[in-house]
Amino acid sequence: MRFVVVTGGVISGIGKGTITSSLAYILRERNYKVDIVKIDPYINYDAGTMNPYQHGEVFVLSDGTETDLDLGNYERFLSRDLKSGNNLTTGKIYKWVIEKERRGDFLGSTVQIIPHVTDEIKRRIRSIGLEDNSDIVLIEVGGVVGDIESMPFLEALRQMRLEEDGKIFFIHVTYVPTLRSVGEPKTKPTQHSVKELRSIGIQPDAIIARSETELDRDLKEKIALFTQVDEKAVISVPDVGDIFTMPLLLNDTVLPNYMLEKMGLKPNESDMEFWRGIVENIKKPSHYVTIGVVGKYVQIKDSYISNEHSFMHVTGKTGIGVKLKWINSEKEENIEEMLNDVDGVLIPWGYGPRGTEGKIRAIRYARENKVPLLGICFGFQLTVVEFARNVLGLEGANSSELNPDTKYPVIDLLPEQVGLTDKGGTMRLGDTKVVIKKGTKAYELYGEEVVYERHRHRYEVNPKYIESIEKNGMRFSATDESGTRMEILELEDHPFFMGSQFHAEFKSRPEKPSILHEALVLAASRYNNIRRKKFIEQEKFAK
Repeated sequence: MRFVVVTGGVISGIGKGTITSSLAYILRERNYKVDIVKIDPYINYDAGTMNPYQHGEVFVLSDGTETDLDLGNYERFLSRDLKSGNNLTTGKIYKWVIEKERRGDFLGSTVQIIPHVTDEIKRRIRSIGLEDNSDIVLIEVGGVVGDIESMPFLEALRQMRLEEDGKIFFIHVTYVPTLRSVGEPKTKPTQHSVKELRSIGIQPDAIIARSETELDRDLKEKIALFTQVDEKAVISVPDVGDIFTMPLLLNDTVLPNYMLEKMGLKPNESDMEFWRGIVENIKKPSHYVTIGVVGKYVQIKDSYISNEHSFMHVTGKTGIGVKLKWINSEKEENIEEMLNDVDGVLIPWGYGPRGTEGKIRAIRYARENKVPLLGICFGFQLTVVEFARNVLGLEGANSSELNPDTKYPVIDLLPEQVGLTDKGGTMRLGDTKVVIKKGTKAYELYGEEVVYERHRHRYEVNPKYIESIEKNGMRFSATDESGTRMEILELEDHPFFMGSQFHAEFKSRPEKPSILHEALVLAASRYNNIRRKKFIEQEKFAK
């Protein structure tokens, strides 16, 4: 088993996760069995209670683990499900160590960072590779070298270098800024970042230098000289526009072969043909549709990154480009005006009352004007609320989450959630069986009666109102195994109006895009054609 460690320097947010995912895909295509571990040095046990403004989207694994959004990238690039052990946090490590201490596993020893915490980190990293019989385990260390939170993890990895001599490869991802005042890239931040890493006892084997433009040979020579890294292992990675270009860019460098040779592995080749086809469609789509994303976290696009990637997967498959129009649901007075030029509407997740009325107005606009719409999770629930208010005439209908005193709680708390006070890990989480009814739009799309989709929610459609809702034209076309929890809804007299209680975006892959997102894009394309024909006819009439 070999290990590839990816650390970051200078600043965060320079694409370390995308680089790690891309390397994983490249190695997989070269016929190596690959696993990934993401290290998040925060003290939270997991990402479940984190504010999206601070940390972006919370991704959910099949076993219900709530994680950092990078795990979503890993799954999408590798086209496989990961599990809890693929994400290590400071909170998890300390919890495990303390549990051992309480059981007496340390036989009375004073429990310390070294060796007890570092040993636990190493054990957990190795166990993932051993469990899956992996050839290579990639380890991404979150944050930036120099952060106090990551020190125990870096110390553990330093020890692993000694223990896994010749079987571990360190990549340091840095940023080379270009100052506008002088117009040239500056390598000094990279030099200092590597100096910080070496002070810990870790000498990088390769440097990936992120920058706005390609670095010339002189700059790479300079970085190599001051960091004691082989010049050919200094890889320039300029801004590429979209993350799907990254595997192709890295595959065309010397890095994959250099890395494999250094670890004593055969440098297999791959033409990356399938991936090149995806990138070609993304870069040169046949035509575009505009999807309005109505949410309250639109200022931080990472909050909805899995949805954004799902649309890119659809483009990669169909060649239909998707332009996302981000619409702030808190500015509800302008919602209808903001939607008048879109071909489809997505109402994503987003708990709490803030921005809710704007989403409900957007749903009504799409329903009444026959604009294709997809509601995900909370968006699914709000389509029920809107329908109850404006079709059933239940004035003030709402979710009991938003208004505990509502006269018509069409969305209510799960029975098993009543009385729970903890917020972390207490929702309905992970893969759950979804049973689809024959003769429905959902069955037409999925082509099978049973699928497994991922959930992250507490509230459900209130069974008291289902009969009345279905009598008036909204059909629940899928339920859970018991038949009591509604999973998919659709409107009978609408070109495309669907909602899913589950997060279809969490299982979308470039090799198999989300069925519901693809259906929305295809419906939006049809809607766009109709609008274009009407415009041409109006132009002819005017002439």
